[in-house]
Amino acid sequence: MSTPVYVLGTGLSHNGSAVLLKDGHICVAIEKERLTRIKHDGGNDTEAIQYCLDAEGITLKDITLVVQCANFEIPERDTYKGKRVFAETDKPKIVNISHHLAHAYSAVGTSPFDECAVMVIDGCGSPLNQFLELHPEQRKHIPEEIYNSMEMFCEKDSFYHYNGTKLIPLVKDFSPMSQQQETAFTLPTTQHSIGGFYSAISEYVFGDMDDVGKLMGLAPFGESGVFDFEAFEFKSGRLYVRDDWKNRFNNPSQGYNYFKQNFDYYANVALWAQQQVEKAVVQCITNRLEKFPHKNLCYSGGVALNAVANAKLEDSAITENIYFEPAAADNGLALGCAFYGWLEYLKMPKQKHNGSTCFGKRYTDTEIESTLEGYTRYPYKKFSNHNKMISYVAGKLNEGKTVGWFQSGSEFGPRSLGRRSILAHPGINGMKNHINRNIKFREDFRPFAPAVLKDKVNEYFTKGRYSPYMILVDQTKPKYMELLKNVTHKNGSARVQTVEESWNPVFGALLEEFYKQSGIAVLLNTSLNKRGMPIVETPQEALNLFDITALDIIVMENYVIEK
Repeated sequence: MSTPVYVLGTGLSHNGSAVLLKDGHICVAIEKERLTRIKHDGGNDTEAIQYCLDAEGITLKDITLVVQCANFEIPERDTYKGKRVFAETDKPKIVNISHHLAHAYSAVGTSPFDECAVMVIDGCGSPLNQFLELHPEQRKHIPEEIYNSMEMFCEKDSFYHYNGTKLIPLVKDFSPMSQQQETAFTLPTTQHSIGGFYSAISEYVFGDMDDVGKLMGLAPFGESGVFDFEAFEFKSGRLYVRDDWKNRFNNPSQGYNYFKQNFDYYANVALWAQQQVEKAVVQCITNRLEKFPHKNLCYSGGVALNAVANAKLEDSAITENIYFEPAAADNGLALGCAFYGWLEYLKMPKQKHNGSTCFGKRYTDTEIESTLEGYTRYPYKKFSNHNKMISYVAGKLNEGKTVGWFQSGSEFGPRSLGRRSILAHPGINGMKNHINRNIKFREDFRPFAPAVLKDKVNEYFTKGRYSPYMILVDQTKPKYMELLKNVTHKNGSARVQTVEESWNPVFGALLEEFYKQSGIAVLLNTSLNKRGMPIVETPQEALNLFDITALDIIVMENYVIEK
């Protein structure tokens, strides 16, 4: 019996993570924030790496290769914002790669394609000098005026071709870092990036540049055409953020009460920004594919999480097949590092990925029972098998109960897909407001997603998109608006999840049973957390959340705790 080949990928940017490949397949992966309980946590990677090693039951001695990526530094072996697990040992070998290369390989490694084009668009990648230190052979892709500039330039978008064995860069665009300006806007990343623009608008509207997902949720409340100027321009194959629009906005956020008082204004700003991003994304990718056509496209980088822009991209039909990487932001860097190590550095063949994005460890009945020992606040019961538990929970959902749903290994990426979810009926009056106000403790305009049986998606939604990662929007059909009011946004849109039973069998079975009992093949699905909290990872965290929110039921494997 041959010894497995383990490759460890580690991302040390914000949204840090670690990923372990076993013979080219993902066996375990975790985002650092799930362990430290600090949103967007990054830097030192010891805790995330140790989680992966322990889950697989191996040590560093079993690792063949480590590949790492940070944003602005090349991390030392022994320390990076604290002591690392590699201190005091010279094995395994550690290889460094650049930011956009990691994004690109995260998509290549998990995509269904043997060959493809790859687009990366984000806020800010590796600085030019660091990029060339890591990849000197790519000097030929750098325009002379950028190479000789005294300013600090960083990656902003990159386009590649994957030929089945190697990732070949075709277009690399860099941008200077943003300068302080006498306006309400200072882009927090590179001066001409789509991601930086969207973050700057988030800061303007909410006072937080990390609330870009919230900005997308606010946009449907806006009125189109209020602002008639452009944020971007495309010249000679390069995308630029214009300066002239910035002086048009002079009313930045002054706190949540001020936001509520000026809700219509900020909603109009959000819609304008969203529409600008959609146009910029489609234009940028269209330009690349016109020069280098391919029927398959992988798309990654933080901007690839914009589900509305993604739908516009898919509808543009600029290529036949698009794979949207579900961990497209910096949490996916470790994925790309691991796949770079397997495919590029070790020259091993690509292994077919099963489509799953759930790579956390599974918690045993013993671990759950240990958590419940001495817990007397609410009664719990253990069902003898999944089928009995599913029948019971589906009935409770049909009665209008809210359910915290904890099953198997956790999702990797920003979306809860039925492993660490809050579930509810999609059509009961007042449910959306109740969950926002009393469970999530967040703004009432925030939408919830519909999880739907994949063979029923065409029945409820106009496009019937295949969307297993909740990364594309669709439109709810008019006749189902009332039935699906808790998962349909103000403009009739819905960020759909088509449930994939092959890697989400228990959630798929629950949806089937709910359909049988209610006649509705859709559930409200949102992440198992509250505002400001990373998604729950452990049974204890699930129980803590249950205690401090208005959730009616928490389900952990076959254990059901009920208020």
